[in-house]
Amino acid sequence: MRPKAVIFDLDGTIIDTEKYYHRVWPEAAAHFGYKMSEEQVLSLRSLGRPFAPKLMKEWFGEDFDYSEVRAYRKQLFEECIRNEGIQLKKGVKKLLDHLKKEGVIIAIATATDIERTTRYLNSVGIYDYFDRICSAADVPEGKPAPYVYLEACKLLGLDPADCFAVEDAPNGIKSAAAAGCKVIFIPDQTEEEPEAEELCFAKVNSADELIELIG
Repeated sequence: MRPKAVIFDLDGTIIDTEKYYHRVWPEAAAHFGYKMSEEQVLSLRSLGRPFAPKLMKEWFGEDFDYSEVRAYRKQLFEECIRNEGIQLKKGVKKLLDHLKKEGVIIAIATATDIERTTRYLNSVGIYDYFDRICSAADVPEGKPAPYVYLEACKLLGLDPADCFAVEDAPNGIKSAAAAGCKVIFIPDQTEEEPEAEELCFAKVNSADELIELIG
């Protein structure tokens, strides 16, 4: 089926930055005296408010200061960006070129705020490909709630059923599926997500493999 729009997650889907979050969340937690497990780190992928603060208080206690730890995590993340840069995920540029050529609308639905999203996309030279950018910072609840995808579809003037949503992690998959989009899973930090994959329309290994699906 040919979608009217393809709506992308950002981190781990378009740009190879989820690996930095994987590194800096435990560092930030350790800085304040908390030990974060591998499973906990993975569960934070794309997890938005109010879910992330609530979950971390369940892990570490009511005294856990989410805002303070997150602020330090953001500082560590920006250091990673400055020192190591941002790279596109495999096949993204090829897919974006194809979508533009075919007249398919291109958008982003991300947990990252608009300022940083714009900066990151400009740094890798693909900002102008996108017709709309929707941030979970501007909706009532972040992923896995459906609002960021519902808002993106509303801004595009499209029914979610006419849109592909491209995601790399369970929270994003759940968000897009709950909104009614057809979800494409491209693994990043984990190769399999059995529970979330049941919600997906398709699974591909890299972005350029979507070209065959779209036609």
